Amino acid sequence: MNHSLEGRTVAVVISDITTPAISVTRHKTQQIQSGEGRESCDIPPEASTLQSSPFRETQLEEHSQHSGTTSTTPTFKEDVQAEEEESFHTQRLLISLLAGAMAGALAKTTIAPLDRTKINFQATKQTFSAHNAFVFVRECYQKEGLLSLWRGNSATMARIIPYAAIQFASHEQYKRMLRVDGPGNENKPYLRFVAGSMAGVTSQFLTYPLDMARARMAVTHRDTYASLRQVFTKILKNEGPLSLYRGLTPTLLGVIPYAGTSFGIYETLKKFHADYSHRDKPNPLERMMFGAVAGLVGQSSSYPLDIVRRRMQTATVTGNGNHYKTIMGTLLKVYREEGLHHGLYKGLSMNWIKGPIAVGISFTTFDTLKISLEQILLPR
Repeated sequence: MNHSLEGRTVAVVISDITTPAISVTRHKTQQIQSGEGRESCDIPPEASTLQSSPFRETQLEEHSQHSGTTSTTPTFKEDVQAEEEESFHTQRLLISLLAGAMAGALAKTTIAPLDRTKINFQATKQTFSAHNAFVFVRECYQKEGLLSLWRGNSATMARIIPYAAIQFASHEQYKRMLRVDGPGNENKPYLRFVAGSMAGVTSQFLTYPLDMARARMAVTHRDTYASLRQVFTKILKNEGPLSLYRGLTPTLLGVIPYAGTSFGIYETLKKFHADYSHRDKPNPLERMMFGAVAGLVGQSSSYPLDIVRRRMQTATVTGNGNHYKTIMGTLLKVYREEGLHHGLYKGLSMNWIKGPIAVGISFTTFDTLKISLEQILLPR
């Protein structure tokens, strides 16, 4: 009787011990057969018990409350992704600044003699013609040497490097902000115009005093302004700091159609090219042609305001300080005294030569350098 009772007791104990193990084994077998929880099959039963234990969950909650943190894995991943994205955009911005600076420097240096010739006729009442332009270039060469044709180019470089860098980089940022050519905006070319205009206004406003100095050096002899520093010193001393921004209003009014049209046409032509040629990127020659067309239209759209800007910038050194004070006053005076063709559009034919060359070179150089630098410097 006692032996039978002991045997039953032992059997019950063994059953109590083995039943959970058998249940776990059956559960694992069912999971493996059904393909569910492959990763959880590798977890020991004890760990599974701990993870699902209410006591364990309570401990984790108390620990989180005590340390003042919650589960950080998703937040950490998001933070890392945000930092990587910010770093990526910062690198792209720096690349745009560098490519823009080099593009502007190369384009302006190439056309510097033509630019000086144009400014000389814009700022004075001399009648412009191809013959008179040639005479001016020849006299500069004979009297002051070949490098005189690049007079004021140091001021141009001091201005154009930050100007072009800011213009191209800000254009990339404005395109991103406005989602130009993004989903739903493919058929909104006016966004390209807006992005270009905003980029032009931003760069022109930030670098205008350097443009003033460049214009002064272009229309005066070396004895008047021997260096860029001397231009600023004399203007601040004799005319006051506000003179550094003389002509800013017509400049901003002119850069809106000029930059908007130039960037807008260039970007539109690139998109048409991609749609019809089924190639993502045009070659450098095609970019040059697109830039030339953009420059030609852009220069023509705002040329009278460019005349006004030059007259107001150089009025003091050309003896017209009291005549060119306002935009409308300057426009009317130039039109009445010199007419439309020989006044407000004086030198436009020169711009039709230098404008397409400069814009074509700058756009092509920027795109080519930007693509190359991104391939070299940005992680893939």
